[in-house]
Formats: sequence, structure tokens, C-alpha cells
Amino acid sequence: MQLVITDHEYLQSVINFSCFSSSVLFHCSLISVPFEFNNNFNTGPEDAYFQQLSIKPVLPMTLNENWSLVNRAILPVLYQEGLVRGQEDKWGLGDLTYQGFITPAKPGKVIWGIGPSVVAPLGTNDRFSSDKWSIGPNAVVLTMPGRWVIGALVSNVWDVAGDSDAADVNSFTAQYFINYNMDNGWYVTTAPLISANWEANSSQRWTVPVGAGVGRIFKIGKQPINAKLAGYYNVEKPDFGSEYNIQASITFLFPK
Repeated sequence: MQLVITDHEYLQSVINFSCFSSSVLFHCSLISVPFEFNNNFNTGPEDAYFQQLSIKPVLPMTLNENWSLVNRAILPVLYQEGLVRGQEDKWGLGDLTYQGFITPAKPGKVIWGIGPSVVAPLGTNDRFSSDKWSIGPNAVVLTMPGRWVIGALVSNVWDVAGDSDAADVNSFTAQYFINYNMDNGWYVTTAPLISANWEANSSQRWTVPVGAGVGRIFKIGKQPINAKLAGYYNVEKPDFGSEYNIQASITFLFPK
């Protein structure tokens, strides 16, 4: 298969380059299907390995001449070694998350969107599922000055139904993202996912990673692809949280 690299001028004129390399792929006239591999190391007292493949398709829809709806789903496929001595390794599906963003169809320099986040307890075992239906708001804001993409996405969900014996859910996530787009499809990026479990003790509540990565937009035949490699270290984490993470992702892009 012939590998054809797109140049910067092609990306700018045919497809929005800043949208391509942004972590959220928000407010772009394209369907995207990201496959994100997160390899988490030194998890728990046994320094277990935890792998998560997140499938995160994004589908924008036009509601009318003034408003658009951006739909995003997150389905994790998980493998985790035993966290403590004697605990078995497990793999399976995690809970499914849907995020919707209502956004102006003709945004200005600052792009924004708000909408619901819904978590469905589809996890295949207790280790990977909250066993609760959860809902809450999410919001995103970003701007794209020149070659930069700068923004943030925040969400908080609370349980509303499910197994009454399962732990309550009150979960916060925030992801800021900063990209700098370079020539020949290359870009540098940082997009750490910060999370807080408000039901946990204060010493076990936060996960705060720091790090960065590099990516490139290219084409295989006629198929545009975004590939990225990044690393993050958790400066704050629960006792059983992972120490660091190596992230590799490949996103298939389908311009409308």
C-alpha cells in the first residue's frame, strides 16, 4: 500500500487542519473514529499493568442554520492485572459514555458547546463497571489562533439509577488541550485527562497527569489518518492509581 503524506497546504485547503490535530475533534465538518491505547504502569501495591483501548467516535450533525449537535461516544476495552496479591487478571468492556454538545453552527473566534453526558453501566465485570446509570452536564470551549488549538472540556456525572448496593457516583473530569501545528502535518500536543472522585477521601480523590506528545496527519491512499504518541506522569493519584501512562492513538477521519 502506497503511503502518501499530505502537505500543510492540502490540509488547510481541503480539511481543517486544526480540527484534525485537536484532541477533541470538536466543531469539525468530519466524522472521526479514534482508537486510543492507554498503557498504564505501576498500578496498585503490586505495580500491576492496566491497558485501556478507548474507541471514541465523533459524529457532528446539523440541527438547523443556527445550531449543530456534536455526538461523541466512548467505549473502553480493558485489561488489568491483579491489583493485589492473589487477585486474578481481568479483561472486558467498561461502561459506555455518551457526550452531546450543542454548538453554534457559525461560531466566532471562540468555539463552545454544552450538553449532556450519560454513562451506561455496560461493563462486563464489577472491576470495570460502576453498576450505575449516571448523567450530568459537560461543556467544551476552544479557540484556534493561527497554528494553535487551545481549549478545555469538563464534565461531572452523578448516579441516578442502578444497583443499590453499588457505590455512589459523583465523578468529575477535565481535559485541557494545547496543540501547535507545524509543517508537513506534524504537531506537538498536551492533553492530560484530570479526574476527581468526589465520593472518595480527599487523599484518594484526584488523578492529575502532566506530559506531552507528538503527532502527524497523513494519508494512506485516500484515507486521512491522525497518529499520535504521548506520555503522562501522574503527579497526584489515589494509592491504587497508575504511576505513569504511555498513550498511542490512531484516528480515521472522514470529511463530509
